[in-house]
Amino acid sequence: MKIVTWNINGIRTFRGGIKKALDSLDADIICVQETKVTRDLLDERTAIVDGYNSYFSFSRGRSGYSGVSTYCKDSATPCAAEEGLTGLLTHHEGAVGCYGDQSEFCSEELQLLDNEGRTVITRHRVMCQDKEQTVTVINVYCPRADPEKPERKQFKLQFYKLLQSRAEAILKDGSHVIVLGDVNTSHRQIDHCDPSDIEDFVVNPGRKWLNGFLHSGGQTEETNEEEPKEEPEVTSSDPVHGGKFVDTFRHFHPTRTSAFTCWSTMTGARQTNYGTRIDYIFADCQLAKEQFVAADIMPEVEGSDHCPVWGKLSCSLLPSSKPPPFCTCYLPEFAGKQQKLSRFFAKVDQKTIQSEHREALPGSQEEEELRENLKPSGAGNASGKKRLLTTSDSVVPKGKKAKTCPKPQGSLLSFFKPKLPTAAPSTKAPEKKTLGTDKVTSSQNSQKACTTSKDTSSVTSSETVPELLDDASPKLCTSMKSDKPMNLKPLTPAPDVGQPGAKKGASLGFWKSVLHGPPPPPSCKVHREPCVLRTVKKEGPNMGKQFFVCARPQGHASNPDARCSFFAWVEKGK
Repeated sequence: MKIVTWNINGIRTFRGGIKKALDSLDADIICVQETKVTRDLLDERTAIVDGYNSYFSFSRGRSGYSGVSTYCKDSATPCAAEEGLTGLLTHHEGAVGCYGDQSEFCSEELQLLDNEGRTVITRHRVMCQDKEQTVTVINVYCPRADPEKPERKQFKLQFYKLLQSRAEAILKDGSHVIVLGDVNTSHRQIDHCDPSDIEDFVVNPGRKWLNGFLHSGGQTEETNEEEPKEEPEVTSSDPVHGGKFVDTFRHFHPTRTSAFTCWSTMTGARQTNYGTRIDYIFADCQLAKEQFVAADIMPEVEGSDHCPVWGKLSCSLLPSSKPPPFCTCYLPEFAGKQQKLSRFFAKVDQKTIQSEHREALPGSQEEEELRENLKPSGAGNASGKKRLLTTSDSVVPKGKKAKTCPKPQGSLLSFFKPKLPTAAPSTKAPEKKTLGTDKVTSSQNSQKACTTSKDTSSVTSSETVPELLDDASPKLCTSMKSDKPMNLKPLTPAPDVGQPGAKKGASLGFWKSVLHGPPPPPSCKVHREPCVLRTVKKEGPNMGKQFFVCARPQGHASNPDARCSFFAWVEKGK
């Protein structure tokens, strides 16, 4: 029996096809995290894979976020399956059960902990030493503690507690338990590329929880030579509990260094193997000791910022005759059954919808895009008001959106073409009077005169922005004055007037001063290579500022091929 866990960072990672990717992993049970797909976006090609049965959990409060799924070969079909840790999402038979003590959680907490699509549980029958037993596989994607959102730190710890309660309850009921997935915490200093001081490292709440969740008796002696200072902290962290699970990778590789499963894609850290080990396969102590024969990581497999982790057991699987009710193949959209019209008009509790909006996670990409589309910028409001004044049916009732024009958007060049001859009489007479009596004493008259000249001639770069060149506009407009009727041929360009080279140079200089490009990059002090430009996106006094850093991938300070410590702020005005 072989199992694999992999944070795929979006199920669209499998560009070559989901079946090809699953077959390449060569496992009976494949657990993936961070699918970033909701039920309405799940297509049949991803959900129904030949030779496999799948089980999905979706985020209910945010699109393109979180989500886990478990793919089981037909030869490893589970006898029970369900979604979530609390049991609140289970409304069918064939569930795993054993929910443990949830008395320290309120009902709202339980609902929120299962609302992000972070857990799928499957139970399998196995034959171990001529005895039939069950193994329950808990596929989890644990939350990340965002330092800018303190509430998420507490959310992560509550999720850990609930996960431990459920796993131990299933174990107590008589089934073997495997907990695997992205735990989002590196356990020991050996699992981190650049750990901080040992005291600061151990006091991390996530690591404290791992110390209590995992059994450290066998690893203390084996890793004592590698980490003499850290082991006393581990064994004394929770002397009463002791831990009922084992990190299978460290069970087989207690002293291996630089064994990481996650790297930052922003800094190219995978090139220098500057990462962390946060993806695990945990098994109960008896199963790890008696049935596990190997476990390792697969850093050579690319396609995500994580790599797969695998484990192999000596026991053989006993497949069920048919998948449990939670299987994706039973969803109405994939079962081939006609859906009733009443399903689309299900009663919805308005209070629940409002609470979901309030509890929605900040920083949603969807919300930002919606806000940008509805209120693009303040600059467009003036032109919008002009349109309202010129149209007869422009008054829009409150609460209703104005209808968009069905006419497709025109080319930018259409705004610089001469107008039709029918429009000329309305503007020709007043323009002659203005040019003859007043030599363009105001910027407003200058703009009007330039508009007339633009209607009859090709527009140069300086005429496009007459208000930006106050000294050149009167000269240009007076030179276009003529007592003869205007030539209305639309495609005849007007001759250049004055000194077009000087005007073009002035305009070019103006736009360069306004829309200056990025400053030339300096060279770093160590490698003498051009640096890269970065922008501070973290909220604070430096947000929006730009700076230069070494262009090489991030790595350990002792690695000469890694990024050096060069740093320089971009000076204002450059």
